[in-house]
Amino acid sequence: MLLKAATGLLSPAGVQGRLSILIFHRVLPFPDPARPLIPDVARFDAMLRWTKTCFNVLPLEEAVGRLSSGTLPGRAACITFDDGYADNYLHAWPVLKKHGLHATFFISTGFLDGGIMWNDALGLTVRRSALAAIDCSKLGLGVHALGTPGERATALRALNKAIKHLPYAERSRAVDLIAAQGGVELPTDLMLTSAQLRELRADGAGIGAHTITHPILAACDDGLALREIVGGKRALESILGEEVRLFAYPNGKPDTDYRRVHVDMVRGAGFIAAVTTAPGAACHGDDAFQIPRYTPWRDRRFGFSAQLVRNLVDARRCAPVLASS
Repeated sequence: MLLKAATGLLSPAGVQGRLSILIFHRVLPFPDPARPLIPDVARFDAMLRWTKTCFNVLPLEEAVGRLSSGTLPGRAACITFDDGYADNYLHAWPVLKKHGLHATFFISTGFLDGGIMWNDALGLTVRRSALAAIDCSKLGLGVHALGTPGERATALRALNKAIKHLPYAERSRAVDLIAAQGGVELPTDLMLTSAQLRELRADGAGIGAHTITHPILAACDDGLALREIVGGKRALESILGEEVRLFAYPNGKPDTDYRRVHVDMVRGAGFIAAVTTAPGAACHGDDAFQIPRYTPWRDRRFGFSAQLVRNLVDARRCAPVLASS
């Protein structure tokens, strides 16, 4: 009750309202010690129970409209998923339905129907390769030992950091070379199929665009960035047979991952709003094309709820998110 009172005080109804948006990516069937921050079904179920205690969960498109008009209910929140993993359909959506909660799924269309994202290709290669070390010297990234689980974790962190913000073509080449060397058979069922995506939408889920291949827009030339933004929207509209009005910036950090020019591209592409990964909560009058979101990760009720409250407290001290030109 104390946490509910706190969120009500920090996120009142009406013009003074604040919109909290939670980010998830995956929900696993069972806990994975190698990926402790990714919730499994049981933990996600608990997270949704705690969220319902603190917040009134709305569909994102409705919330965006009510934020603009100053008519948000008190303790307003939304739930979102990024990228388009098959477990969103297989594991997350049934739990959301059990709790009567809505979510919006942001989809990178290039990975539907058998694709795999660069970070998953890299992660699976490093974790599963039979090699004692992986030689990335040709990429200028050195040699990384894979002899122990700790060495694999260290190698993955280092390679992720080195590769993530490379220009698009260089990043793709680097991951392809590492995957080829690692000799790991990569899965073809990690991401949603088009049929699963249509079923999600038909069952009431919200669907938003997340580019075609999830590039760091700030690392793309303007032509490529625009093709990714517009192409992802058009691909989803072709699959779903309806307009797609919401967008999520890949990776989503202002100035680091996207810039003002990309905000203008998204607006010009016909979206009505876009979300970032800058923490905080949106208030009436904020830029609808740079709405903050927050990733909760604590696995105990008080810690999880306290994180959500802290996000609202911190948001009251912050100016609206602005990306430079």
